[in-house]
Amino acid sequence: MSVEVPPVIKEQLNRFRKKLDKVPILQQAEELTKVPKEYLVLVGGLIFILLIFFGIGAGSLCSIVGFLYPAFKSFQSIENRAKNDQTQWLIYWVVYAFFSIIEVFAEFLLYWIPFYYAFKMAFLLWAMLPQTKGAKYLYDSFLKDFLKKNESKIDAALNDAQRTANNIVSDAAVAAADAKDAGINAVKEMAKTNGKSD
Repeated sequence: MSVEVPPVIKEQLNRFRKKLDKVPILQQAEELTKVPKEYLVLVGGLIFILLIFFGIGAGSLCSIVGFLYPAFKSFQSIENRAKNDQTQWLIYWVVYAFFSIIEVFAEFLLYWIPFYYAFKMAFLLWAMLPQTKGAKYLYDSFLKDFLKKNESKIDAALNDAQRTANNIVSDAAVAAADAKDAGINAVKEMAKTNGKSD
């Protein structure tokens, strides 16, 4: 018994296949698995969606998607010296950092939102994709004014954090040196004591 695929779906799959022909790694995957690439992409997409909706590894998956493609495109724009691309990706990283900071402080609340990672994935895709330019929209309509207004406060907080970190590091270095000296003195004292008793 063979299943007949309706002509409308067959036509859509053929169009989809022509678009996928531009991706060499899918051609290699098709040759390796002997499964048509359009089915590989559809099954992979379905698995991806299920993972996001059911939360299995969703946090890691969102992080990979939020970093991998933008990092690669940032690298390309740096190497190609494309000014517009560099600006787009710098804006994305500013929005991503801002979003990550909010997420850290609101994590205990976000845990209770159903399908949070699905929403996060949609947000990241919206923010990063050149077709939507969501990061630019957020930056221009909200972040730019907020950051300019609070730039001196942010700089002061960063300088204070740097001073505090430097103090902690120097105190730790002094404590480590004192501990080393105390250890060396203890070993010398033990050697003297053992030498006298022999």
